[in-house]
Amino acid sequence: MKGTYLIFFVQENRTHHGILVYEWLLEQARQLGLPGGTAFKAMAGFGRHGLIHADHFIELAGDLPVQVTFMATDEEAERLLAFLQAEGISTFYVRMPAECGVLNDPARA
Repeated sequence: MKGTYLIFFVQENRTHHGILVYEWLLEQARQLGLPGGTAFKAMAGFGRHGLIHADHFIELAGDLPVQVTFMATDEEAERLLAFLQAEGISTFYVRMPAECGVLNDPARA
């Protein structure tokens, strides 16, 4: 499948509607029909505000970056981005053209 690879970066303790943003993103993408998504917690990082977040800084506990990724069709990616825009979510994202598939898929055997 050719489509779009979307990556969002959020802090692990950030919430939206009382839910952790990375969990909320995964749930909203699922409800919008995207085929899958994954959240990865970083060991350390810094973003547009220049503050370094690392798991050994006690004062920043719970504030590590989380990367939330999706592989989607171009239409699914547009739908998700439009939804997030309407929700007022402020977050950095990366959008790249990509190709994906499944090797040795038992469903196609």
